[in-house]
Amino acid sequence: MGLWDKLRGELIDIIEWNQPSESDLMAWRFPRRDNEIKNGAKLIVREGQSAIFVNMGQLGDIFNPGIFTLETKNLPILSKIMGWKYGFESPFKADAYFVATRRFTDQKWGTPNPIMLRDREFGAVRVRAFGNYAIQVTDPAAFLRQLVATDPAFETFEISSQLRSLIVTRFSDALASSGIPVLDMAANLDELSKFVCERIRPDFEEMGISVPIFLIENISLPPNVEEALDKRTSMGIIGNLDQYTKFQAAEAMRDAAQNPGSGGAGMGMGLGAGMAMAQQMMNVMGPGQQPAAPGATPGGPPPLPTAVQFFVGINGQQQGPYDAGAIQQLIQAGTLTRETLVWKQGMANWTPAGQVPEVSQLFGSVPPPLPPQ
Repeated sequence: MGLWDKLRGELIDIIEWNQPSESDLMAWRFPRRDNEIKNGAKLIVREGQSAIFVNMGQLGDIFNPGIFTLETKNLPILSKIMGWKYGFESPFKADAYFVATRRFTDQKWGTPNPIMLRDREFGAVRVRAFGNYAIQVTDPAAFLRQLVATDPAFETFEISSQLRSLIVTRFSDALASSGIPVLDMAANLDELSKFVCERIRPDFEEMGISVPIFLIENISLPPNVEEALDKRTSMGIIGNLDQYTKFQAAEAMRDAAQNPGSGGAGMGMGLGAGMAMAQQMMNVMGPGQQPAAPGATPGGPPPLPTAVQFFVGINGQQQGPYDAGAIQQLIQAGTLTRETLVWKQGMANWTPAGQVPEVSQLFGSVPPPLPPQ
């Protein structure tokens, strides 16, 4: 120590801590040469601070915000420890610690590994969570005794790891015992945050710290589970799968009609899908709900018998039944060829279309393809 520092230590009789507002220091020891403090020195304790005197490892007097003159009468604990008599005027040796009692906000926490839970709906699931919290020293003596000890400058990072581990442990227990379903956790983050805060409060208070704010920002599932949940949600939005299939078939017909460059095969597939959809709608309506024939009146004679209809095997699947006009459209689109199997009521087996007279004659009415230019 230089000469100026030695003289400065003997002349200074003001003990204070000009703590920067953005500082992460939670406790700071006032530096004095040989820890010697003059009797009658001024002690300045600002708002958000407490001052504690320590002698030979024993905690002495604690001062809250204010300006104090250090004398025997306002240092009763040190007077007792050191055996001072009334009117003591000599300098004394003691460590002066300042403890920040303001809030330290935006402290981060999170689960380093997924937490295994048993959900009523999904069974065993793994969840992750993260958030932030604030801490505040409410018992400077306990804080100094449990954490600071002889550290001349105690910062938040020195305790953050321990606090995060404590939070994750209590959070896991609280989450498992809360009984909140996984799908409802996002809607109950506020209640769950308060529940976890009550669980961790006793552990923090033992260290002289309170938790005025504890927030859970997010609880998430593994990506593959979230993907499956999205699919399940999509199915719920679709609703009636049969109606959705019909809607998709109608959309396919519209796209095929708007894209003539896709070729006859695409048009034929669109027509086939549309006809299949129409047939499904007829089946849904049932025999008692068949649409009335044009010109028919209720109570009048039954409609004229319809033309012969054939079922068609396309791509290994049964489609139809189709009348002669619909079959001719399939032939024009190239979807139905002479080798395509067809069947109508009364036939014993599926037969190639070219061998069935009612269908074979339709091939002759279809013009051959244009020759290349």
